[in-house]
Amino acid sequence: MVKWWYAFWMCWGMFCAIPCPVKIWDEKARPRMLSCFPLLGLVVGGLWCLLTFLPAGGARAFLLTAAPFLLTGCIHLDGFMDCCDAIFSRRDLEKRQQILKDSHVGSFAVIGMTLLALCSFALWLDSGEVPLVPLVLLPVAVRSAAAIAVTCMKPMGHSQYAGVFDKQERWNTLCLPVVCLMLSCSLALVWGWQGIAPAAGAVGYGLAVWYASRQLGGMSGDVSGFALTLGELCGAAALALL
Repeated sequence: MVKWWYAFWMCWGMFCAIPCPVKIWDEKARPRMLSCFPLLGLVVGGLWCLLTFLPAGGARAFLLTAAPFLLTGCIHLDGFMDCCDAIFSRRDLEKRQQILKDSHVGSFAVIGMTLLALCSFALWLDSGEVPLVPLVLLPVAVRSAAAIAVTCMKPMGHSQYAGVFDKQERWNTLCLPVVCLMLSCSLALVWGWQGIAPAAGAVGYGLAVWYASRQLGGMSGDVSGFALTLGELCGAAALALL
């Protein structure tokens, strides 16, 4: 139980820009960080939904667009931009992987970020009343899918996740994300069309991570960030359009 306590705060400190109340690190608890990723999504979703109480208009649309990036310190957005540079370079696999590791920002990253922001802003600008529960659970579902994908998919050789999980750790890591994914996606059964948003986010994540991993030769933190960003966009589209 102590390791799970450590893992949650370690997850908070790494993947959230809000100052972590408990500053602690235990390398033995590191594999469990991914299990706590959906719980961190509940924190992000809870803060994200508070912005829906603002009057509809450009200011609210801007804040709803920026919130998931700012709350996470843009760590997933950074992965999205790195992947855009690598994938859309249309070079051979070895060169794409080199571009992925390059810290410089290329033109494809800027183009991808611009299109992402414009699309998200347009969706939130056209949205009417946003239901709170589906929006709160959207980051939970996407992060659940992320935890499952990172745990199960073959990592790139340079990925921080390479060699982290043994067989038992994989099963331990998967339990909580699988339960959270099933519960958040089942919301559609009781909420109606807008309850599809968490499931849409998870599906969007799955398609994006499948595409990016094929283009880049495996799973990594950047690939997961790329897919997570697009997954949340898919969930936002479901909320705005349904």
